[in-house]
Amino acid sequence: MASYMTGGTHPSFLQEVRNAVTGRAALLVVGVLVLQLAFITSYIGAFHSPKPTDIPLGVVAPQQISGQLTEKLGALPGDPLDPRAVGDRAKAEQQIHDRDTDAALIVDPRGSTDTLLVASGAGASLSQAVETVVTRAERAEKRAVKVVDVAPAARGDARGLSSFYLVVGWCVGGYLCAAILAISAGARPANPRRAFVRLAALALYSIASGLGGAVIAGPVLDALPGSILGLWGVGALVVFAVGATTLALQGLAGVLGIGLAIAVVVVMGNPSAGGAYPYPLLPGFWRAVGPALPPGAGTWSARSLAYFGGNALTGPLLVLSAWAVAGTVITFVCAAFRRKTHGLTPS
Repeated sequence: MASYMTGGTHPSFLQEVRNAVTGRAALLVVGVLVLQLAFITSYIGAFHSPKPTDIPLGVVAPQQISGQLTEKLGALPGDPLDPRAVGDRAKAEQQIHDRDTDAALIVDPRGSTDTLLVASGAGASLSQAVETVVTRAERAEKRAVKVVDVAPAARGDARGLSSFYLVVGWCVGGYLCAAILAISAGARPANPRRAFVRLAALALYSIASGLGGAVIAGPVLDALPGSILGLWGVGALVVFAVGATTLALQGLAGVLGIGLAIAVVVVMGNPSAGGAYPYPLLPGFWRAVGPALPPGAGTWSARSLAYFGGNALTGPLLVLSAWAVAGTVITFVCAAFRRKTHGLTPS
């Protein structure tokens, strides 16, 4: 009793700290801090100063002035436009619907008002940026501009952001589903059979998640037009690609793989997805990596299905498929290696 009263059995403050915060926990906390700071840097870096750069612009003008006008628009300070001559208005509209260009300027040689074709379905911020740049350039030539939206966003998608938020939701579901599988049964599957079970469960979840998101964004909220089946397919692929990538990273790094997945999908992927600001408005790094990451490929695909008749889907779908296949293969390889090195048998 005397030793207890004198504090002899009480651990020191440093011992309390060591007991309360293990070395592993400390490393995880440091990792969270790094992830948090990377999140702040990535989002502010991508969004703090949007600037139009090399926006693809079709130019329809009489042959005698077409070359000079295209050259002049391409030489604007800051290179906001990437103009290219187009034969006529019909071809210019087709290029916008094919997603080869983001806008088109139709010059009227008999008057002083030209027509600017935009597509707000690709993002209201992009169409507004094109309108601002072209209007300023036309005003310098003492000409006016009439704006025509040839692929307008739906009434329930006023800023053209529904596609982006839909894909963000799908991505969140993908890595959370994979994380839950890890938490419930260990980050690394013990053998290929268990890896197959996890991937099969993820596939079923992806199908349900893709359908649920497509129905909510379409018929329920009337935010996105287009094919429900198409959106369902894209959604299932997005969820599975992100989930399989998360499982693969967990196979490589254990529970730390969840943080790595968040770094890839959330920290790098979301701000570079072309959602709030489409690619021509993003800084160079984010514009370069965005199309190669699941959120960017998913957002482009959803917008193409909703507003552009499903055009220009091949590249983004290949990107999503590559993530899905790579995640699946790495998950199986890690499981097989773990069984071999730890002498585990299928169960």
